[in-house]
Amino acid sequence: MAKAIERYFNVALYLLVLSGFGALASTGGLDLPAVILVGLALAVRGYQLLTGREFVIPERWTTILTLIYVAIYLADYFFLSRSFLTATVHLVLFAMVVRLFSLQRTRDHYMLAVLSFLMVLAAAVLTVGSLFLFSFAAFLLVAIITFVLMEMRHSIAAESTRAQDPRVASPSVIPPVRRMAYGLLAIAPVLMLMIFTGSFLIFFLLPRVSSHYLSAYTPTSDVSTGFTDRVQLGRIGQIQQSSAVVMHIEIQNDLLGSYDLKWRGVALSNFDGRTWSNSYEQTQVRPSGDGFYRLARLADPRGASANAGRSIHYRVLMEPLGTNVFFLAERPQSLAGNFRQVSMDAGGAVYDLDAERPINRYEAESQLPAIDSDELRLAANTAPVGMDEYLKLQPPLDIRISKLAEEIAAPAPSNYEKATAVEQYLSTHFRYTLELPRILTRDPLANFLFVRKKGHCEYFASSMAVMLRSLRIPSRIVTGFRGGEFNDLTGQYVVRASDAHSWVEAYFPGSGWISFDPTPAGSVPTRTGWSRMQLYIDAAASFWREWIINYDASHQRALGTDAATSSRRFFDEARRWIGRLHRALLRSAWRAHDHMINFPVRWLVGVFAIAALLLTLLNLRRVVSGLRDRGLRAHPERAPRESAALWYDRMVRRMARLGWRKSSSQTPLDFVAAIQEAALQKKVAKFTRAYESARFGKSVDDAQSLPALFQDITAVETAKSRKTTDRAAVS
Repeated sequence: MAKAIERYFNVALYLLVLSGFGALASTGGLDLPAVILVGLALAVRGYQLLTGREFVIPERWTTILTLIYVAIYLADYFFLSRSFLTATVHLVLFAMVVRLFSLQRTRDHYMLAVLSFLMVLAAAVLTVGSLFLFSFAAFLLVAIITFVLMEMRHSIAAESTRAQDPRVASPSVIPPVRRMAYGLLAIAPVLMLMIFTGSFLIFFLLPRVSSHYLSAYTPTSDVSTGFTDRVQLGRIGQIQQSSAVVMHIEIQNDLLGSYDLKWRGVALSNFDGRTWSNSYEQTQVRPSGDGFYRLARLADPRGASANAGRSIHYRVLMEPLGTNVFFLAERPQSLAGNFRQVSMDAGGAVYDLDAERPINRYEAESQLPAIDSDELRLAANTAPVGMDEYLKLQPPLDIRISKLAEEIAAPAPSNYEKATAVEQYLSTHFRYTLELPRILTRDPLANFLFVRKKGHCEYFASSMAVMLRSLRIPSRIVTGFRGGEFNDLTGQYVVRASDAHSWVEAYFPGSGWISFDPTPAGSVPTRTGWSRMQLYIDAAASFWREWIINYDASHQRALGTDAATSSRRFFDEARRWIGRLHRALLRSAWRAHDHMINFPVRWLVGVFAIAALLLTLLNLRRVVSGLRDRGLRAHPERAPRESAALWYDRMVRRMARLGWRKSSSQTPLDFVAAIQEAALQKKVAKFTRAYESARFGKSVDDAQSLPALFQDITAVETAKSRKTTDRAAVS
């Protein structure tokens, strides 16, 4: 048993380390060399456990390796990874591998278990995905088995004597070692479920004061580089190569996914031929009394805006991208969230200045513009004063671009129609592709317009913005996202990195900035069963992010309100149901009363019939058993063994009436020997011999003789009763 526990414990400890490393590696935040090296070390350790070949690093070398890695850790922190979290994770992995091959003392096992937990803790910092829940569940299951075995191992080591299980020698009994393994596999999931149940109750009921989620150490995403104040041409195309989820957007009262909106990020006005940038000054927005940040008055400082269209209210759940930009629908009116400082620039971009509260969840309201083409055609064709920033063409670009713009816009009488003509020309004469050019040429726009003639949204938007500026129409480009896949399970739009988009805004006096999108539509992906499965997975991930990762005091209040409302509704429904049932029973009772008065004989017959049926059902087993016994007594040849048992039980009961009771410890022969009356003993002995022959030898003849032998014993009882009666008469 001690050897079995030791082996089980070593295997469980190895699985504990393996599950901890699996949780860490599944986050995607671990670099490839670390995954490969640690994976190889774990594979070697697993091979050792399978083959029984142990390789232990001497304790002296363990100390030397630890001292050497201190210098490596400092180099990793200051020169290689330059990240405290990454360098610390590497340190934990190194200590785990060294300890894995130097297990000699009990403290080494404890240390390895602690290092496994530290890997799970690092995984919790590196990810906010729902996959961590399953990784943690596997770790917890193995941890329960490991610590149970650790305690058993400690108890066995402390005992001076060993107890031997007497059932070990029996081949029909499961060996205790295997029974112990079955017991561990049975009790561990039960304990895990109990732990999870208690943890979830504590998690949801414990008052919440903050939701920072160790944001200082959360890794940033490459997506964030496409939404800064400086974006190189082609960066959005690189982001579109990924299908990672960026955010979930829920629009109020939208149950069918009927919107195709642009989610505006940053507006860029300066272009040097390869890179877009801006130098807008940010203005801090003060929250109003209701906690909302009012954005409408700062969205267009010139006071011009398109006709007010439909107003929408929406909630956004952001993934940890590492950007401080809010993505909002056009014409944002207000913003609400757990942020202490919010700013807005002249380009309409809204920023989070609260470094302690990264963007994860916010609500906003936008007034979608209603485009009036007739009004825009009547707008002045001259650029307003102060719009020089949006007309710059420095450094000078290829002359062919301006000539092409003039050629396209020549028939158009107004600036709006010129912009529409350029938009239509680009969307119909060029092809959309995500194939990025291998080498960025000296003039990428000229290469796109006159050589390659295909590209992604950045090339289309940049070309249109530059062509509009050559026509003296103020313009800028905007980076953000467009559309998203509507998930009817959650009522949310799933916006992915592949939905990253860039479009153009042109300024028209009296109407403000109007959006244009010259990018042609790409190919529509075909729907498959896997696509539907992805929506289910996304729904689970969305619930995890909303109610676990971002669970805060507001969620707790909402959950409490919903619970109180649901409980009140349940009790109200239960009270109404009881009332309806009570009234129905009263009506049935009155109807039964009327029937009993009008038809008393029929009701009496019915009551007796029901009573008889109930008595029959209650005694059904006894009735069936009696009929079966009667059949066996009448036809013992059908089942001689069962018939013999019935007749013997009947004989024993009859002997008890004569004063000779058979105890449970007596055999049939012992019972015969205990009878003191010679005549009766002789008859019972004959009955017993026939019983044993029929019961154990299946003798049909002896079984058939039992009724007659029983009658002989009964005759003795009858004679004895008659003598007793005669004596009483003489007296």
